[in-house]
Amino acid sequence: MAQQHLDPTDPTAGSSPRLAAPPDRRHPHEQGGTPVGRHPHEQGGTPVGEVLADYLRDQATEFLRSLRQHRETGAAAGGSADSVDAARALRRSARRISGTLHTFRPLLDTDWSEGMRPELAWLSGTLAREHAYAARLERLLGALNRLSGPSAFPAQSAGGADVAPKGQMTIGAAKAGALLDRQLTLARTRAHSAALQALGSSRFHAVADSVAVLASEVPLTTAATAADLRPLAAAAQDRLIDAVAALPLLTAGHPYNAEALVHGLSADAAPHPQDAPWHQVRLLLRLHRYARECLYQEGVPSDVRLLGAGQALDRHRDAAEAAAAAASAARTPRIAPATAYALGVLHADQRHEVEAARFAFQQSWQKEAVRTP
Repeated sequence: MAQQHLDPTDPTAGSSPRLAAPPDRRHPHEQGGTPVGRHPHEQGGTPVGEVLADYLRDQATEFLRSLRQHRETGAAAGGSADSVDAARALRRSARRISGTLHTFRPLLDTDWSEGMRPELAWLSGTLAREHAYAARLERLLGALNRLSGPSAFPAQSAGGADVAPKGQMTIGAAKAGALLDRQLTLARTRAHSAALQALGSSRFHAVADSVAVLASEVPLTTAATAADLRPLAAAAQDRLIDAVAALPLLTAGHPYNAEALVHGLSADAAPHPQDAPWHQVRLLLRLHRYARECLYQEGVPSDVRLLGAGQALDRHRDAAEAAAAAASAARTPRIAPATAYALGVLHADQRHEVEAARFAFQQSWQKEAVRTP
């Protein structure tokens, strides 16, 4: 399942009444003094438009540097480590530019930013699919191995040949693994081709040209020069806190509550509807992180809650998409009952991983919430 670009609430909208007071929404490092990492373009401790421009220029420069590295290291399927790292850095800078354009939209030229954001989201999503399919296959095969016992799957030699007899594997798990390997490897190959096609398209060249311009000139509005960035960053934090408050954290606070297994036997091939709010929180958390990076830049203060919560939500997403892949494979026509059974067990295992990730998020978020003044 490809990562989608969800558009959270309009950053120009007011925050909820219970979160409206600016002092309550400021980061502890901001309260009663100058934020950590004072930027040369802050006025009296207030981050202003030029701080936003510097951040966007830095991300645009990183985008162009990563693009050059990706071209130099080649783009063969499953390419070199340098090529993979360059693609990851390219996606990372594209996400940061897109997220920053969203959060601070009122301070930027509307037509330009609204035209650029979906293009960056398209690029980031296209480049992410190949890695996502590879990681999903590795996750599912690892889970099959774990569920089948330590000797269930053969080790691989350097040339890829099996060095342990397949008779050690259960028949269902072996066939389930082979089926997943075929399906996800094919999907990965197609995603790689799509990425190469995208990088050679006129659409991508238009995006790269826009980013190149951004590296030297950021289209701020006239009012942005002296505008305080903190209210817009606080609005992003408010949206995150409101979205977290809407999650069933009370249920998630109890391990093995089976909430993630609800609808597990449904014939509907669509993703679990209960996952969507958690995915949305993950995106809002990312926007909040990027807003903090923009405000503090080189001196971003550490936040245990953001780190732990982000890792838990990443695991949640990975497990949810792996479970969907197992369920999709189980719908393959004319597969053996033992194969279908193994895929069903695998699906349930990954839904339990979803539940475990929700529990980890709840623990991380609530612990930090108690500590924070």
